[in-house]
Amino acid sequence: MNVQPVTRQPSIGPSMRQAAAQPAEPDDDEIDLLALAGTLWRGKWWIALAMALFVAVAGYYAFAVAEPKYRATSSLVLEVQGPNVVDLEQVVSGVSTETSALNTELEVIRSRRLIAELVDELNLTDTPEFNPTLREDPRWSVGALIDRARDAIGLPAETAPPPTEEEIRRGAIGAARQAISVAQQRNTYIFEISATTGSRDLSAEMVNALARIYIEDQIAQKFEATDQAVDWLSERVRELEVELRAQEDAVKELRAESEAATPEAVAALTAQVRDQRDRVDRAEAALAEAEARRAALVEARETGPEALLSLADDPLLERIAEREGPESAAFAERAAELVDRATAERARAASQLASLRDALASLEARVERQSGDLIQLQQMERELQATRALYETFLSRLKETTVSRGLQQADSRLLEEAEGARQVEPRRARILGLAGILGLMVGAGLILLREALRNHFRTAEDLEKRTGYTVIGQIPLMPIKARDKLIDYLNDKPTSAAAEAIRNLRTSVLMSNVDAPPRVIMVTSSVPNESKTSTAIALAHNLVGLGKKVLLLEGDIRRRTFSQYLDHAPTGGLMAVLGEDKPLSEVIVHEPRLGADVLMGEKTKVNAADLFASEKFHALLETARETYDYIIID
Repeated sequence: MNVQPVTRQPSIGPSMRQAAAQPAEPDDDEIDLLALAGTLWRGKWWIALAMALFVAVAGYYAFAVAEPKYRATSSLVLEVQGPNVVDLEQVVSGVSTETSALNTELEVIRSRRLIAELVDELNLTDTPEFNPTLREDPRWSVGALIDRARDAIGLPAETAPPPTEEEIRRGAIGAARQAISVAQQRNTYIFEISATTGSRDLSAEMVNALARIYIEDQIAQKFEATDQAVDWLSERVRELEVELRAQEDAVKELRAESEAATPEAVAALTAQVRDQRDRVDRAEAALAEAEARRAALVEARETGPEALLSLADDPLLERIAEREGPESAAFAERAAELVDRATAERARAASQLASLRDALASLEARVERQSGDLIQLQQMERELQATRALYETFLSRLKETTVSRGLQQADSRLLEEAEGARQVEPRRARILGLAGILGLMVGAGLILLREALRNHFRTAEDLEKRTGYTVIGQIPLMPIKARDKLIDYLNDKPTSAAAEAIRNLRTSVLMSNVDAPPRVIMVTSSVPNESKTSTAIALAHNLVGLGKKVLLLEGDIRRRTFSQYLDHAPTGGLMAVLGEDKPLSEVIVHEPRLGADVLMGEKTKVNAADLFASEKFHALLETARETYDYIIID
């Protein structure tokens, strides 16, 4: 059985032995656009009616209900380089050209402070558009319906206290801010101020007045900033002058108290310190030598005369030792005299070293004191110079600022005033266009909803549930323009979705009976035009790809469509074989593009059911089984 449910992909399943078939493969998410377009085309008049209804309602709203709004626009240009009347550095810099600064100026124009000045200047609180208390009560509103409901049930109406003048003014400011928009022209320093109201004249008057208020506010802000700068600079100059005088007095006092604290004097004292340190080093060496000689003499005297004579190197001691002997009193007295002399030399060296150290300490203290005075004096002089430079800078700046008070100009100037306003609401063409699109969408949605509610099979699961048979394969429609292109498509597109579906179908059919796989496969359906022949040819092509020998038999003897798929004209067909007019080998045609043998059908007056139920057809199949691995009957 070839079953083709109404789904995104045709579903094909055999009629034989469905119980052993594989479960159905899930549908993919592809949408059949042609089927969808056909459904919409069938409901085109309903869609047109929906569009007409929506356009009619939108037209009534746009032309009869909606209140017109008018927008006026004036332009301001930012002066990036102002005129230099005098060559003085400006105290108050102009507007930066960075994006953040420009966006800040846009918000300044719409600030509540400037809008409040606009409301007061134009008396917008007396305009019903900006003062709800001056408007007529609408005939139909939520509040009116609530009041009528309360009256109907006997409840007293709620009365709110009237708003104060300040509340009315705040409401007018908020409404004016909503009506005004500011934008910057792309890649320029031009600001566009727009106002949208229900009056042409009021819109133009609002944008022109706001532009003037903004320019005047810039000048006022610069004057205020200049006055503040003058006051601050004056106070700072006075403070710096007092500080400068105090620092000058401190420097003079320190110079008077210090001992000629100059770099040259400190350098000379430093040289004296180095020389004195050299003397101390020599004195320390002499003291160490005297101490060593005295210790050696004392040790030699205790050791013996020979050691003393060898160390002392004294001629008198040697003559005494030769004349009177080393044990004599004269020798001992001379030895003691030598030790006393060494002791006296050590004392002199120690005294000299102490004197030199005292002198070195005095010099170092003097150097340290004068170095400290010099450092302090230099620090105070640097601070004095810095304070003097700062004082002169601020004094010059004060004079420049004072002179530039009358030279302040706004950073923006009015480029173009708004002379009229154009209607921007309601946008009738846009409303009608959107209404038409909405009507199209609603109409199409209703048509698709109606189509979705139809009682048709949509998925393989629905088909299995209703019939009790398993769908073992789903084959998508092959994108070919003519039937004779089918075999070329199968050869050229082996990885297409259709080829993959055929492989899945072949596997499911062959695995339907593992012990005895089917060798004769019939493809059929209950109604025409369900792609039976395409499926049979594709299945034969797939089996040939496995290296099998396949016979493709045309069993549709009424329509006989094989000739539209294959190139070779047959010399005979099925009826010639069954009538024993020709043997099977003479009527079989080998299709090289397909790789399979083909037995074409022939026109006959015999009933098809009787023909295929005959013993001759059974014998034909048995004969073909001996030669072919698989027989596919269309």
